[in-house]
Amino acid sequence: MAAANEKKSPSHNAAPVRVMRIIARLNVGGPSIHVSKLSSGLPADKYETILVTGVISPNEGDMSYMARDAGVEPIIIPTMQREISVLSDIKSVLHLYKLMRQHKPTVVHTHTFKAGAVGRVAAKLAGVPVVVHTFHGHVFHGYWGALISKGIVVVEQILSRLSTAILTVSEKVKTDLLHYKIAAPSKISVLPLGLDLERFKANAQFKGELRQELGVAADCSLIGIVGRLVPIKNHHLFLDAAKNAVAAGFDGKFLIVGGGELEETLNAYAQQLGIADQLIFMGWRQDLPRIYADLDVLVLSSNNEGTPVSIIEAMAARVPVVATDVGGVGDLVQNGQTGYLVPSQDPVALANAMLTALQDGTTYTPNAQDFVLERHNLQRLYDSVETLYDSLLR
Repeated sequence: MAAANEKKSPSHNAAPVRVMRIIARLNVGGPSIHVSKLSSGLPADKYETILVTGVISPNEGDMSYMARDAGVEPIIIPTMQREISVLSDIKSVLHLYKLMRQHKPTVVHTHTFKAGAVGRVAAKLAGVPVVVHTFHGHVFHGYWGALISKGIVVVEQILSRLSTAILTVSEKVKTDLLHYKIAAPSKISVLPLGLDLERFKANAQFKGELRQELGVAADCSLIGIVGRLVPIKNHHLFLDAAKNAVAAGFDGKFLIVGGGELEETLNAYAQQLGIADQLIFMGWRQDLPRIYADLDVLVLSSNNEGTPVSIIEAMAARVPVVATDVGGVGDLVQNGQTGYLVPSQDPVALANAMLTALQDGTTYTPNAQDFVLERHNLQRLYDSVETLYDSLLR
C-alpha cells in the first residue's frame, strides 16, 4: 500500500478512494518512475493505491526498487510481460479480474500498451466505475512492421471505448492519438511527467567525480547518451554521429549509460567504426545526478519518444541537450532556445549539433532548467492527478 504523502488535503469522513495502478513492468524508464511516484504521492487520506506490475525481460534494468523505497510493495503478475502472447495475455486479464473483484477499486489507472490492454479489459469485466489510461508515448510506428502497427491502432481505438479518460505525457503524443483517431479530443488530456528534479538541480557537489572514476583529465570533454539499449533508441545513429565528430576533431569520450539487448551489437559496431577507444559503456547506473554533473552534452538519438526522462534530467542539471526531432521531444526541446533539435536518421546533423552544443550549449541551459523545474515537478503531477480523479469521481 502507498505511504502517506505530507501534502495537506481537505479533511472528510469518507473512506479513501481505492485506486489500482497497473503497469506492464517496472523496467528502467520514465513510465516506471511516473507510476512509482504517483503510487506513493497522492494524499493518503483521499486515495489508497495498489500497484500491480508484470515482470521485466532479461537484460532490462529493474526499477522496482523505486516503488519499494517509496513504501509501495507491488503485486506481481508473472504472465504480464513485454512479449506479446495471446495465452499469457488472457491469463493476465483473468488474474487482474480476480484482483479487482478482491480489492474492489473505484479507479483503475493503466500505464503503457500491454497494461492498458489487459487492464482495461479486466476493469470492464469487473465493473470498475472509473478507468483511466496513460500513453507514455505510443507504439503505432517504429516498433513493429506495418501490419502489426495497424492492428495496434485498431486495438487502441476499441480500448478507448472502455476508458473514462485518456492521458498523454505531451501535446505531440495527443496530436498523434487524434491523428490515428484513437478517441475524441474531449476524452484526451495532457498530463506531463513529474520527476524529483531537485537532486539534479543541486548536483554541483559531484563535479569531477565521474572523470576521476573514468581516469580521464579534468578538461576531457564528455558527450553521453542515457537510456535502454534497444532498437527504438537508435544508438547506431549516436555512434555514426560520434564517428563524424571524431573526424571533425573531437578528442574527448563518448559515454553510453544504460544496458539492454543491443550492448554486444553496439560494441561490435563501435569497433567497426574505429571509435571504440573513445567509447565507454557504463551499464545501468543509479547515480545519475553524479553522471550529469560531469556530462558536457546529453544526446538523444531515438526513432520515437513520448517524453524522454533523460532530457528532463539533463535540463534540470543544466547540461546542454541535442536530440532527434521525434515524438514528444519537441515539447521539451525548442531548437535554439532550450537545446538543439536535428532530423532523425541524419548522423552529420547530429554530429554538428553535438559539437555546437559543446561550444555554445550552456547559453540555453538556464532557460531549459527553468522550463523543466516549472513544468515537470512532482507537486504539479500530484495536484493534476488529484484534480482529474476528483472530477471523474464526481
